[in-house]
Amino acid sequence: MVHNQFALYRIGEDVNARVETAMQQSAETGNDTVGAPGAAPAEEVSLLLDDQLCFALYAASRAVTARYRPLLDALGLTYPQYLVMLVLWDQDSISVRDLGQALQLESSTLSPLLKRLESSGLLRRERRQEDERSVAIRLTDAGARLRDRARTIPPAIGDAMGLTREQEVQAGQLLRLITANVSGG
Repeated sequence: MVHNQFALYRIGEDVNARVETAMQQSAETGNDTVGAPGAAPAEEVSLLLDDQLCFALYAASRAVTARYRPLLDALGLTYPQYLVMLVLWDQDSISVRDLGQALQLESSTLSPLLKRLESSGLLRRERRQEDERSVAIRLTDAGARLRDRARTIPPAIGDAMGLTREQEVQAGQLLRLITANVSGG
């Protein structure tokens, strides 16, 4: 484990140096958009794993999700179930459609999650009186009580990430921008 941490630190230093070089080149050429038309001839594009933003996103996602696992195990939740609960703790009654949009999940992925959370006694699904075709998701008392136990998770994850508040905000903004750009939204 310690060996991996040092290896990641050295890789991070190397990547940081490459990022600084790329930023300097970008400033010199006036091209500040990665992958922009005319950015670089194909033979200059790096295919090194450490130069791929997609790999950095993938590795970070896996590492963060793995850090959540023991914290969520104590609550009896998986990471996707935790995301559902976060939405419900913010908005107790929500349609399945709106929940899917909030989580960027298809109903075919969301339905099994909701069934498991319902069988665990954390939420209930009800037909909406105003529209029988729509199903509302509501917290049970047990689901609402779980919120207090979950309050320790965000600070624990924040500590594990080791970012300043400003870095956290910037990272969130950049990740949302990437998501919007890639998904065409």
